[in-house]
Parts: sequence; structure tokens; C-alpha cells
Amino acid sequence: MSDKYNDREHSFSSGSFDSNGAGDIFDSVSSENSEKSFDYSANSTESKYDTSSSYAFTSENSEKPAKKKKNTVLKGAVAVLAVAVLGFCGVKAYKFLRVTKDELVAEYTGIPSRTVPEKPAEDKSADADKEPLPSLIELASRSDAKPLPDIVDSIMPSVVGVASTFEYEQEQTFSIWGWNPQPQIQRFRTTGTGFVITEDGYIVTNSHVVYDEEYKAGEAIDVSVLFSDETEHEASIIAYDPETDIAVLKVDEKGLTPAVLGDSDELRVGELVIAVGNPLGFDLFGTVTSGIVSALNRKININEKKMNLIQTDAAINSGNSGGPLLNSCGQVIGINSAKISSSYSSSSASVEGLCFAIPIKEAKSIIDDLINYKYVTGRPQLGIISTKDITEAESRYWDIPVGVFVISMQEDGAADLAGIKIGDVIIDIEGEAVATTQELNEIKNKYKAGDTVNLTVSRNGMDIKIKVTLQEAKNVTAERKNTRSDIKETSN
Repeated sequence: MSDKYNDREHSFSSGSFDSNGAGDIFDSVSSENSEKSFDYSANSTESKYDTSSSYAFTSENSEKPAKKKKNTVLKGAVAVLAVAVLGFCGVKAYKFLRVTKDELVAEYTGIPSRTVPEKPAEDKSADADKEPLPSLIELASRSDAKPLPDIVDSIMPSVVGVASTFEYEQEQTFSIWGWNPQPQIQRFRTTGTGFVITEDGYIVTNSHVVYDEEYKAGEAIDVSVLFSDETEHEASIIAYDPETDIAVLKVDEKGLTPAVLGDSDELRVGELVIAVGNPLGFDLFGTVTSGIVSALNRKININEKKMNLIQTDAAINSGNSGGPLLNSCGQVIGINSAKISSSYSSSSASVEGLCFAIPIKEAKSIIDDLINYKYVTGRPQLGIISTKDITEAESRYWDIPVGVFVISMQEDGAADLAGIKIGDVIIDIEGEAVATTQELNEIKNKYKAGDTVNLTVSRNGMDIKIKVTLQEAKNVTAERKNTRSDIKETSN
């Protein structure tokens, strides 16, 4: 008999059942290890026991052999898996070491490796088809641009250094001997840049290079120019126009190389430009800088004059004044004129990258007039040479109105002929109030020579209306030779 006996279902024929035998069975089974549930039907030919009517005989140690069997199977499976993993890792390690060894042998001996496949050759044709990205200079250049070294080579024979000597009277000085009543004549020398525009020696530069307003020295007494071949020549001043800061010089030479003039109207913001000049003197002769057009048609006030300029970030420093500003084709499209480097506050850095040039299209007509007529034709003038702006504080102190105080006039000029006197304060022109000379000139420049304008002046506490017929402005030098300035006449 087995350790476990469990009859799930038994069928007996009626009449073959022995109650005594059944009783023996029940007696032999311990009540602790069996359940008794018997269902008998007398009218049935068969007797059935379901799962609830079964006899279960179980020993206390019946589960132990099954657990051992399960543990043995699990341990065997784990052992097989471990062997498989170790084998896989060993194969991979062997292949890695073998390939590494072959690579080292191939690297140091030059013998091709049998285990390492050769890398496919790179398809250089595909890379060759790809165009390289353009540089910033290429992006900013015109479609017909020239290489920068070629531009420099072509413009350098046309660039010159301009050296001017000025003379002025120094105010009375005080020393240990007291006040010196005799005026002292002082001289100073400045340098700038210019460029040749004709082969017979005409040179363009800035007006402030040969005409000084800061120290009131006026026109330079001596001017010389230095060429790129280091030859120096004396130059004569043909004419200059402080209002546009343009001057024309002349040297007695033939066969010079003139610069090619372009059209500044074709410029675009962001376009490449090149500046050539002599910053800080002739030791740095022919310095080349580049940048882009930062803005066009900038209205900038320089020395109380409003100018229409090209703004660029190409470096223009002291000494570059009058030099050419070129486009990427090597054509002159501007005359370098000014740089703003002032500080907005005491703690901030100075402003850099704000440089300006006179558009060459506007300069062409002025240059032609200066060569042919020695002045700019068609420009209206009042014939008033020197003025002073009366501020609010000065108005209260002197008991005169705010306006433009007349200090000196041109003899037989428009203002003189109209009856304006030295000491008058111009307070109105054509019905528009003016407080500064700049405002007066801006309104006056809206008219042309020959037009009549109405001025209101304050004289001895009275407002007087005066009609002035504008004259054509002529050579500044000639005008200054025929001036009369007498501050004593202010009471008349």
C-alpha cells in the first residue's frame, strides 16, 4: 500500500457491499487523518462517492519527497544557465582579445589583419560636391567684388598724407613779470589724409584738415602731401567748404593715379566697406580697416553743422580724416570725416564703432564747384559771420530776449544791406522763433539765393521787422577778408 491513498470515485454493485468490511476499514483509519461522509441510496444500483465523499489517507511526511525533487530541478536549471552565460562571455572575451591582438599586430607591423575587416573607403566625391559655407566678408560683399588685397593695391597710389601748419595769436599770458601785453604768435601742425581725383594733381581732403575753427587759426599757412612712394610735395589750397567739411588741394605733378569714384546711392546697410588712412600721423601711413555700412543718411551735428553722413563700424581714427571709404569693388563711395567716441556717463566706457563718412555723390558737386568757382554755388547766405546764442540764463541777466546775437557781418552782405546791425538779436525768421544759430541756418537753407525772407530782431528792447534778400554764399576766405566786427556798435 502506498504512502498516500485517495479514492476519488468508487462504484459498487448492489448486494456486494459488506458492511463489516467497511467497518474494518473505518476502524483502521485514524479519525485525525480522514473525513467520513457517506451518502447511500438504496434504490440505486450504483453507489458513488464524490470529492466530498472521498476517503483521504495522508501521512505526516508525505510532502517532503516532493520538495526535494523540486529543489533539485531548480538547482539544475540554474547550473545550466550559469554554464551558458559563462560560455557566452568567454566566447566574447576571446573574440575581443583576438581582434585587439590582430589590430595591434597590424598597426605595428603593417601586416593586414585577417579578423578585422577593412574600413570602406570614404566617398570623397560626396564631400567635394558640398559647397563650403561663405565667410562674413563674402556675405557682405557685392556680386562683382574684388579681393581685398587687390583693392588695397589699386587704391594705395592714390592715397596721400596731408600735413598742415597753422598760426594763431595766443591770448595774453601771465608770468612772474606780470601780464604780457604783447600777443604771442603760436604755431601748430596737424596731419590728415586725402586722395587723388585727377592725374594732374587735384586732391580731396576734409576742410578741417586745412582750415581750423577750434583755435580760430583759420586757413593753414603751409600744406604738404606725402605719397605712398614716400615722396613729399608742396600743395596749394584751392578752396574749402566748412559747412560740408570738404576741401580741394593741388600739387604740381602729372601722371598721378586717380581714385575711382563710385555711387554712394547704391550702398546698402550691411555692405562691406574699407577705410584707408593715416591714423595718429604718418608713422602708420596707409592703414587699412574694414567693416560694414551701419546706417545711411544719418543726420549728425558736427561743430554746430548738420551733416548727412554714412555710418560705418570701420575704424576711423584721428588722422584718417579726408581718406577714402571704399566699397568691395574698390570704388570711393565716401570721404572719412568723423568719429564719435564720447562717454554718456562718467562710469561707462566710451562709445566705439560709430564712424561717419560724407557720401561721395553729394561731395561730387561740391568738389566741382570748389575747383571751378572756389565756392559752392547756389547756396543762400545772410552775410552774418559771427553770432552767439543767448540762453535763458543770459537772457535774464542781460535783459535781452532769447535768440541769435549778431557779433560780426560781411560788409555789403545781405544782412548789412537790409539794415541789420551788430548787437541785434534775431528772434524770428519767416514766422518761426529761433533760439540758436543752427535753427536759423536750417530755416534759411530751405530757400535759395535771391529769395527774400522776413526776420524779426530785438534792438534796444524793441522788435523790428526786416526783409532780407539772400545772397549767394561765396568763398569763405574772401568773405573773412572783408568783415567788420566792432562790439562797440551794439548800442546803435
